[in-house]
Amino acid sequence: MMREEGAEQAIERRVLSTFADVAASLGYSSLHGKIIGVLLVHSKPLSLQELAAETGYSAGMLSLSLDLLEVLGVIRKMKKTSDRKLYVSLSGDLLECLKNAITIKIMKGIKNSIVQFEEDKKELEKLEGQEKVKVMKTISVLESELKRLEGYISLLSSVRLPK
Repeated sequence: MMREEGAEQAIERRVLSTFADVAASLGYSSLHGKIIGVLLVHSKPLSLQELAAETGYSAGMLSLSLDLLEVLGVIRKMKKTSDRKLYVSLSGDLLECLKNAITIKIMKGIKNSIVQFEEDKKELEKLEGQEKVKVMKTISVLESELKRLEGYISLLSSVRLPK
């Protein structure tokens, strides 16, 4: 009997580690992945205190991560009428939420790059010569490609995943 519990705990640790790695690879905190993993393993709403115990993070640390996951549509926060505790559950299609998280991250990167290119062009306006022309042309090409990518990501974000 003890062996099964050990195997179950090892599998649960691997699940949490996998979700933490995926979140980190997308540029999010590994905590975001652990929260999703814990909720997936337990398949029921957990109180903030239970979530803290399962992830090893404080309730305060969890709070910021939960806010982002709620905005992304991954989790839902609720209160039960029987007590004052905050409960958290998975919300919606997990793969759809992952797609949204990826597209939001990419779009943010594209927009930041375009803003940076605009600032760079203003700085280049102060210069003269062949190097200025060369760099302006390069920025123009990069902006064009980023806008193409932005259009593609926009289309991708509107595509519904099959069930």
